[in-house]
Amino acid sequence: MTDGDDSAKSDDFTPLVVVISGPSGVGKDVLIEGMAGRGLDYHFTVTATTRAPRPGEEEGINHHFLSVDEFERAIRDDELLEWARVYGNYYGVPKQQVRDALSQGKHVIIRVDLQGALRIKELAPEALMIFIHPPNMEVLRERLERRGVNSEADIATRLDSAATEIEQSVAFDRQVVNREGKLESAVEEVIEIVYKESHRVPPRMVKI
Repeated sequence: MTDGDDSAKSDDFTPLVVVISGPSGVGKDVLIEGMAGRGLDYHFTVTATTRAPRPGEEEGINHHFLSVDEFERAIRDDELLEWARVYGNYYGVPKQQVRDALSQGKHVIIRVDLQGALRIKELAPEALMIFIHPPNMEVLRERLERRGVNSEADIATRLDSAATEIEQSVAFDRQVVNREGKLESAVEEVIEIVYKESHRVPPRMVKI
């Protein structure tokens, strides 16, 4: 069962902040795209970043692509729920998106790296934390290689980081494995987790 009809009900569910994280190359973006394709009444946050767009990425859809000066202004003005510098680039989640969506009774889906996820957990302990795992490290390497945007040295760095991140996944509420050829199963599992947690008693009341 999913909560696709929750918006039509009265007060029988609690809008959640759902934090999805996992190692680089694990498939977080395609998993979230799969969720978005279900027509559920979720709000998918658009992360701000200073990295250059990858082929096929669009401004305002995949990310808000900012200059370093623009991003640092947002930091000074306290406009970001969390932010971090990862692999030489800034990433951050705008606060106002989250507040607006929660006020409209929508679940907020935030896709961030491990640093960002742990920071949100500090600021909003009732956020639902979901960690996405690869089936194994060899599959993760193959996925990074298929992307074709990382050098061998960069892949090695990301694999080392992935091992550390997986060790820290115990800080998350739920764990989901994104298996090869089983993306839809992972999407269904995440949606089911969100549904159950949004009906939990006592509820997860998130304040941003």
